[in-house]
Amino acid sequence: MNTSYVWWAIAIYIFISLLIAFMSRTGNQNNMVGYFLGDRKLGGFVSALSYSATTYSAFMLVGLAGLTYRGGVGALGFELIYLMGVSLIAFFGPRFWVVGKKYGYVTPSEMLGDRYQDKRVAIIVAISSCLFLIPYSAVQLTGVGYLLSGLTNGGISFSSGVLIATVMAILFSYIAGIRSVAWTDSLQAIFMIISSTLVILILINGLGGFNGFFHTLETKYPESLSVPGNGFFSFFTFIGMTIPWMFFSLSNPQVSQRLYMPASMKDLKIMILGFMIFGVIYTLVAILWGFSATIMFPDLENVDLATPLLLSSDIVPPILGVIVMVGIMAAAISTIDSILLTLASVFAKDVYGNIKKKSSDKMQLRIGKIIIPIIAILAYLFAEMELSIIALLSVASSAGLIIVVPAIFGTFFWKRGTAKGVLASVIITGLIVICLEAFQWKPLGLASGIWGLILSTSIFIIVSLLTKAPVEKANEFIDTVKVALQAEKRK
Repeated sequence: MNTSYVWWAIAIYIFISLLIAFMSRTGNQNNMVGYFLGDRKLGGFVSALSYSATTYSAFMLVGLAGLTYRGGVGALGFELIYLMGVSLIAFFGPRFWVVGKKYGYVTPSEMLGDRYQDKRVAIIVAISSCLFLIPYSAVQLTGVGYLLSGLTNGGISFSSGVLIATVMAILFSYIAGIRSVAWTDSLQAIFMIISSTLVILILINGLGGFNGFFHTLETKYPESLSVPGNGFFSFFTFIGMTIPWMFFSLSNPQVSQRLYMPASMKDLKIMILGFMIFGVIYTLVAILWGFSATIMFPDLENVDLATPLLLSSDIVPPILGVIVMVGIMAAAISTIDSILLTLASVFAKDVYGNIKKKSSDKMQLRIGKIIIPIIAILAYLFAEMELSIIALLSVASSAGLIIVVPAIFGTFFWKRGTAKGVLASVIITGLIVICLEAFQWKPLGLASGIWGLILSTSIFIIVSLLTKAPVEKANEFIDTVKVALQAEKRK
C-alpha cells in the first residue's frame, strides 16, 4: 500500500481525535474522581462504546485473526468463552457500581484494601496490576507496529509505529483524563466495527462468496475447521488460554474500573448490553478475517502479519484498507491509554496514597500524571523486543492478573475472607506465575493461568480460615450491596 496514504490517514485520525479529546474537557479535572472516573457521570451509550474499544484492541483484528490463522476454528471457541465470561460483569457490575458510589472508590485495589481492612492489600494488588499490565500494554503497541510496517511493506518501520501509538496514548490520557479517552473511544469503536465489517464482506465476496469461501476452507484447509485441527489447540492449550481470558473482565483493572463510571444503574446495564452486542459482531469479523488470510496467504511465518497483508491485498480497496488500519490502530491506542490511566490511578491512590498517608487528593492526581509517561515508556521498551504471538502474550498477561479473582469473589460473597489470605494468595501465586512464564514450565501439562487460579484460590481459602476476618466490615459491605440491589429491583 502507498505509504503516503497511510501517513495522511494517520494525520487525519490524530487531528479528529485530538479535536474530540479537547471538546470533551468538561467537568472537574482537578481531582482523582474527575480525572480518572469522569465524575462517575458517563452515559450508557458512551460507556458501552468506550468499554468495547478498550477491551477489543489490537488483540482482535491482529491477534485473534492471527490465532485463527495459526489454530483454526478453535480460536472461535476461545473467544466465545471470553464472551461467556462477560456474564460475570452482568453479575458483578452492579455490585462494583454500588460500593464504588457509596464508598467513593477510585480503583478496584482500593476497594479490596477497604473491604479486607488492610492498606497492604491495596498496595500489593496495585503493584501486581502494574507488573502484569505493562506487558499487555506492550502487546497493543506491538500490534500497531506490525500493522503499519506490514501494511506499508516496511515504509513505516515497526519502531515508528510503536512510537506513534505511545505518543498518542500519552496525549489522550493527559488532555482530559478518562473523559477524553471515553469520547475518543466512542468514535473509534463505531469507526472500527463498521469499517472492519465492510472489509470482511468485500474479502468474502472476492473469494467466491460465502459458499465459495467455506468450500475452499473445507477442501484445501479442512484442519482449520476442526479442533484440534493442525494440533495447535490441544485440550491443555485450549484450557490454558481460555480460563484466564474468561475472567478478563474481573481480573483486568482497566476494565473493572469502568464499572465505577456510569452515571446510573441503567447506564451500567446499557453499557453491558451494548458491549455484548459489539463483541459478538466483532468476534465473527475477526475469525472470518483469519480464515481469509488462511486462503490468501497460506505460508506465513509470522501470523501477526496476516491482517496487514489482507489490508494491502488487491481485493481490498486502498481507501477502505487505510480506514480499517486507522480503526485497528485507534483500538490499540484506546486500550493503552485506558491502561495508562488505570495504572496511574492505582499507583497514585493505592501505592503512593497509602505510603504517604497524609497526601492530598491533588497531590495524588499530580503523582498519577507523572506516572502516565513512565508506564508508557516501559511499555514502549517492552514492545521494542518484538515478541510474538500477540494473542499468546495477551493470555500470558491475563494469567498473571487472574490471581486476584478469588479475592474479588470473596469481597462480595465470603465474609470469612481475610487480608492475610489475599496477601498470601497474590504474592505467592504471582511469583509462581512469573516463574512458570519465564521458564515456560507447564507442570502436569497445565498452563500458568490454570495454576494461578488453582493456587490463588487454595491459598486464599486456607490462609483466611487460619486468620481473623474483618467480620464487621464484611457484613456492612455485603448488606450495602444487598439493600441497593433490592431497591433497584423495586423500581
